[in-house]
Order: sequence, then structure tokens, then C-alpha cells
Amino acid sequence: MADPNDKVSTNVPGPFYVDTNCIDCDLCRQTAPDNFDRNDDEGFSYVKKQPETEAEAQLCRDAMEDCPVEAIGNDGE
Repeated sequence: MADPNDKVSTNVPGPFYVDTNCIDCDLCRQTAPDNFDRNDDEGFSYVKKQPETEAEAQLCRDAMEDCPVEAIGNDGE
């Protein structure tokens, strides 16, 4: 389970976040490309935009559920 006390600093404010356990596997960026991006310098993903529609929120939840290291969290649920 993602640790809300260990969020990467590049996440935009909001309920979804990525923590420092991210292994840069690209799954979240493929699942929800409008919401996740890659920090190229340090090699991890982060939330670049919080979901604005239910469809985006579902894709973020899918990414969270499928993350192999459980690095994606949601403070809103």
C-alpha cells in the first residue's frame, strides 16, 4: 500500500499520488496517460494532473490497483 507520508514531491495536489516506491515500470503512464508522467531525471512516475472526470478517476484507480509495487495511493477513498 502506498505511503501518504512518502509521496514524491512532483505530484500535483489532490487525492491521487505516487510514493517513492515507484520502480518506473510505465504501467500508470500507459493506463492513465493524461494523469501520470515520468520524472526523466530521477526515473519515477508522478501524478501530473488529478482526474477531472469519472472516466479519468477510473483509469487512475485501475493504475493504482495494477501497480506492481503499490506505489500509487488515493487519499480520497
